[in-house]
Amino acid sequence: MTDNVIPVTSREWHLAARPEGWPVPSDFALVEAPVRTPGPGEILVRNIHLSVDPYMRGRMSARKSYVEPYELGKPMLGGAVGQVVASQAEGFAEGDYVLHFFGWREYATFDAKTSVKVSPDAAPLSTYLGVLGMPGLTAYAGLTRIAEIKAGDVVFVSGAAGAVGGIVGQIAKLKGAARVIGSAGSDEKVQLLVEEYGFDAAFNYKNGPVAEQLQAAAPDGIDVYFDNVGGEHLEAAIEAMNLHGRIVVCGMISQYNATEPTPAPRNLAQIIAKRFRMEGLLVGDHYDLQPKFVEEVSAWVRSGELKYRETATHGIDSAVDAFLGLLSGDNVGKMLITLPE
Repeated sequence: MTDNVIPVTSREWHLAARPEGWPVPSDFALVEAPVRTPGPGEILVRNIHLSVDPYMRGRMSARKSYVEPYELGKPMLGGAVGQVVASQAEGFAEGDYVLHFFGWREYATFDAKTSVKVSPDAAPLSTYLGVLGMPGLTAYAGLTRIAEIKAGDVVFVSGAAGAVGGIVGQIAKLKGAARVIGSAGSDEKVQLLVEEYGFDAAFNYKNGPVAEQLQAAAPDGIDVYFDNVGGEHLEAAIEAMNLHGRIVVCGMISQYNATEPTPAPRNLAQIIAKRFRMEGLLVGDHYDLQPKFVEEVSAWVRSGELKYRETATHGIDSAVDAFLGLLSGDNVGKMLITLPE
């Protein structure tokens, strides 16, 4: 049992308006709502860590995508880890910790079947949203299944200091890549990639043309490109791609706030001569890898072979600042909102 007290109301973030271009604070509203007592099969959870992810920008638009858009005037959704404060579900007790998808609020009541129990003894709770959660599985699936990483590959990762990119580079090295190169948006992040994450080379894309910096870092070309950015980075990677290379398209954050259609890479025709393969990645297609992923990656985390960083803001009030900071590249590693105990 715990000492948790069930409150009468809880604060939650709603989408107030669909952003045009870059989101602004007035697009969101912090609303006080009643806390619902769980019914049969349900649990009430006090959230502890809330996930902040780039894909959320897509859900703020009305256009059709791989996931339903957020509804205006309704609570936003996102990954979260929390503690059960009341349960009407078999197998879930007060005090249990769960991973679920009803974030961006202080308390949530939902069907227990949509959550998974997690243990703070096995790993810090925040890691279930990062290195041992969706970002980690995204990196693992993209490299092992789509890119079919093999010993000797030269790998380039854009957005390499983010929640996914930093894990990609380290797993590539652990899987025998001959050389791993990353791009990031500051000299401090470049230093992190090389000195802490073990990248062989890294560059600040703001310091000059990406194609020139990539060519200097990979004079013999690249075999795998893990794309988190799109735009100029994707075009540079195609230029550097070796015969039968592989491109994993995970994200294109450089284009998420565009108000007009963005052009395709001008050199896409090289796919014919180089016969490289380019495939989009949605982590939801690869949950069958979850047991293998947790087994392998958690062992690397415990041994210290795989390192991770987190950037956390504090309090439900900070959620929009955290999201806007993520879009601007303010985070190092996984972006989180931590709520007070």
